[in-house]
Amino acid sequence: MSAQLLVIDDDAVTRELLTEVLQSEGYRVAACDSGPRALERAEHEHFDLAVTDVRMPEMDGIAVTRALKARDPAIQVIVMTAFGSVETAVEAIRHGAFDYVSKPMNLEEIKSTVRRALSERRLPDARMNGDRGAGDTYGVLVEGESGTGKELIATALHRHSGRSGARFVAVDCGSLTDTLLESELFGYARGAFTGAVGEKKGLFEEASGGTIFLDEIGDIGAPMQAKLLRVLQEYEIKRVGGQEWIKVDVRVVAATNRNLEELVRRGSFREDLFYRLKVVTITLPPLRERREDVPLLAEHFLRRYAERNQKPISHLTDEAMVLLMDYPWPGNIRELEHCIERAVALASGTVLTPEDLAPELRSTVEATLHRGSPTLEEVKRRYLAHVLAETGGNISRAATILGVDRRSLYRMLRRYGLRAS
Repeated sequence: MSAQLLVIDDDAVTRELLTEVLQSEGYRVAACDSGPRALERAEHEHFDLAVTDVRMPEMDGIAVTRALKARDPAIQVIVMTAFGSVETAVEAIRHGAFDYVSKPMNLEEIKSTVRRALSERRLPDARMNGDRGAGDTYGVLVEGESGTGKELIATALHRHSGRSGARFVAVDCGSLTDTLLESELFGYARGAFTGAVGEKKGLFEEASGGTIFLDEIGDIGAPMQAKLLRVLQEYEIKRVGGQEWIKVDVRVVAATNRNLEELVRRGSFREDLFYRLKVVTITLPPLRERREDVPLLAEHFLRRYAERNQKPISHLTDEAMVLLMDYPWPGNIRELEHCIERAVALASGTVLTPEDLAPELRSTVEATLHRGSPTLEEVKRRYLAHVLAETGGNISRAATILGVDRRSLYRMLRRYGLRAS
């Protein structure tokens, strides 16, 4: 019998599109326009999986997820969230969601995620009853370019889990040879090699009860892939030179800036390990695809480094913020942080101006503008409109973010033909 799916979205177009797409895949699909109606229907019907929007007026998707999982721990929930809203995705997973997809939707991604969720639902897993035993060693894969904040996401997953009281251990797999990585992860027995005068616990044992973060997982070789697969399948490790298998209780979060699916197709990464790690997947888009996050990140880093350097710098000028928003950020969040750190260190005034930013940043943006990108005035207008949208048209909050008084903000609104609400 085909799986029974529940689609929950207050937007009729999205709801009808999802229903049609999923029905074309052979699923039986019911659709509801609100959380309360969906929960009422779930009281009388069995559903294998639900796809729910996050932002809905009566009851948001996080609350829907909690309620559905409380009624039936076996149901899989996929959350649809605004593009690049990683915090919401982490919150949803924390409350039991299987995975999330970003809006605007990629229909192939929706279909693929539904297939994975239904496949995982059939696995006997301790997650289904909330136990935090060996079954909780399921994999989490964080994908994204270098500098997008993959370790921050891994840390957030740890802090918001039942394992937060235990250790979080991070390992850069790309910086170690497989031989060194094996002894680091699994430890070694006395006499395992020259210099091994005593036994040593590996990081899997050190992280017992907690989380281990394996960064750049795509760089490890075939022998190490096989050993990691056994950890995820059997929940046990063997020290280098040791004879006994040691049970481990640890959640594995892996990260990569490479295309693992392509590596699988080329035969350089095990397909079975890939799917074990991909039980829950979080994809971090590059900063150039979520420019609306630049102002908040820039202000955050400004406060951090102004306090650390004991400098009375209050904000960035409009012109400086526009430059930051129009720069492509090939190094992503890490590059933005270094940019603000440098600017704060060198600034002599109480605000950051374009002159405080790195010359190469200014020249890159100017070259982009000359190639036909939006003019400086257009980018300013876009930024102002974004701040208004984020603050819900609240003039006081928008003025604070922009670093201007209310009178100046009203003048800016008239200049650019914008309205507060």
